[in-house]
Amino acid sequence: MTRFLDSRLPIVAAPMAGGPTTVALARAVASAGGFPFLAGGYKSREALAQEIAAARAADIVFGVNLFVPSGEPAEEAAFAAYAEKLRAEADVYGLELDPSPVQDDDGWGEKLTLLTEAPVPVVSLTFGLPDRADIAALRRAGTRVIATVTSPEEARLAREAGVDGLVVQGSQAGGHSAVFDGARDPEPITTAALVRRVLQAVDLPLIAAGGVDGPGAVRELLEVGAQAVAVGTLLLRTDEAGTSPTHRAALDSPSFTETVLTRAFTGRPARALRNGFIDRHQAASIDGYPAVHHLTRSLRAAAGRAGDADRLHLWAGTGWRSAPTGSAADAVGWLASELD
Repeated sequence: MTRFLDSRLPIVAAPMAGGPTTVALARAVASAGGFPFLAGGYKSREALAQEIAAARAADIVFGVNLFVPSGEPAEEAAFAAYAEKLRAEADVYGLELDPSPVQDDDGWGEKLTLLTEAPVPVVSLTFGLPDRADIAALRRAGTRVIATVTSPEEARLAREAGVDGLVVQGSQAGGHSAVFDGARDPEPITTAALVRRVLQAVDLPLIAAGGVDGPGAVRELLEVGAQAVAVGTLLLRTDEAGTSPTHRAALDSPSFTETVLTRAFTGRPARALRNGFIDRHQAASIDGYPAVHHLTRSLRAAAGRAGDADRLHLWAGTGWRSAPTGSAADAVGWLASELD
């Protein structure tokens, strides 16, 4: 996979949408021999094009991640009821939450056109599979396409759709689970065990992701058959990451003691540091991505600006305690330190 990804080291910087992934982070990871992904999720075509141009200007090899349009429209009555339950949270910042669900495709068509007209070496897909024609269009443009999967069954579907490789994401991963069906929680399984199961189901090169807490985990995942290891949470505190100050502080705070899977912030299962918002709304949370994401977006933004970690989505994998500070290049070197 190092040759497949054109990187010296089998360390991948996972795409972290919403701010943490930056071009500076990609440059630092590439300079240390790793392979970085830019995060295309939540960005307009124009914003993504600017980041791609900046990465190209830095003369690095990189990939781009896209969110595949997914999910059924949120049930309106349930959505309105959840919006009402969040009213007290919004009142703290004088916000009005729209009780009508918003559904979009994250600009899929425009971003696909961008990436077929000006191809990048690798495109990874999250939240399912697009039409096979879309995968074929990327491959015709010279791009290698990687699907993110959370089970052997999803891996088989991805192989049948014509992808070149897989990201195998265990349930310990921080942020959103890539599970194809957003109404289902990922199976609670270690990444190493999942890699073994996927390799029994399909013969594709794969990247392992989820629960990485240091060089030992990297070595283990490579030993069980992964050809590279992706890290996200372990880069959140590095100098080049665009992680918010509130999120950074929470990752280092002893007041947070565990991570949990929750739909409370976005309507899709995602792993975060357990905070008050999750405790107050976990039981009432509903399926409905991206509608719930849009519902809570202004509230989360206000909480971030205010330094309110109690109401912020503090995405983190189970290895968050090991997240280092300093340069991302040093973090990549540390993660590869036990490799031959």
